[in-house]
Amino acid sequence: MGLALGVCVSSNECLKYFVPIAFLAFTILVPVNWTNTTLERSNLTYSDLDKLSISNIPSGSHRFWTHLVMAYAFTFWTCYVLKKEYEIVAKMRLHFLASEKRRPDQFTVLVRNVPPDADESVSELVEHFFLVNHPNDYLTYQVVYNANQLSNLVNEKKKMKNWLDYYQIKYSRNKSRKPSLKTGFLGLLGTRVDAVDHYTSEIERLSRKISLERDDIVNNPKSIMPAAFVSFKTRWGAAVCAQTQQSRNPTMWLTEWAPEPRDIYWDNLAIPFVSLTLRRLVIAVAFFFLTFFFMVPIAFVQSLANIEGN
Repeated sequence: MGLALGVCVSSNECLKYFVPIAFLAFTILVPVNWTNTTLERSNLTYSDLDKLSISNIPSGSHRFWTHLVMAYAFTFWTCYVLKKEYEIVAKMRLHFLASEKRRPDQFTVLVRNVPPDADESVSELVEHFFLVNHPNDYLTYQVVYNANQLSNLVNEKKKMKNWLDYYQIKYSRNKSRKPSLKTGFLGLLGTRVDAVDHYTSEIERLSRKISLERDDIVNNPKSIMPAAFVSFKTRWGAAVCAQTQQSRNPTMWLTEWAPEPRDIYWDNLAIPFVSLTLRRLVIAVAFFFLTFFFMVPIAFVQSLANIEGN
């Protein structure tokens, strides 16, 4: 029943499951339990609701067969409803995949922990590896660059643009007074300058730094990380690559489905595999101890409460 509740994602699906079971229970099980007199002949305190339960049937009674048959009937109906619902969901999924617009991430795999090679660069190694191992499906690749510094500059430029927009709007509402600010600590110290001119010059300065940083990343081989996005000609080729081990060493050439571009946190792609594994281990250990030390005092207090209650 718990599984059925998890699958019942809409009221119609729940009605398909519960209405027949409720009908059988009220028409068969309730009369079978209610018409017994076991509780009436006992010395126990009971209510009318208890007479609807199985406790109103005496031990060894043939009426238990009714409960057994109903248990099988309920189980059969549950499995039947789940099978039909899974078929509907599978058809809807296939229809969605067949009708939706093709996206790059459906044909792309993220490859991490590319092993170093003294004779080939990461770019050459990735292309050579997939041309050899996936000659029929491989299409192209894009290596991952360590652009965290560039990302910081871009974010800083966005902040400056926001401030520039703020002061431009402020000035457009009151042109009799130009907005100004102090360039020192927290805007409290330093020389007072025109705010619009200041942020305009800052944006120009950051634009030049971003251009230089981008050129440095592209031309510097050390900026290339041991990871790449590999695209395939078919979804089947991408699925095979994403779900199979690519090397004898299980820690090398790790593949997984590439996320949708807007879901990628690009800063994390520059984290080395060993560092990422250690972080996961630290988080797992911290979570264990957090849970353990949270449960122990709760269990202790609950035990004391039970002792006092008794």
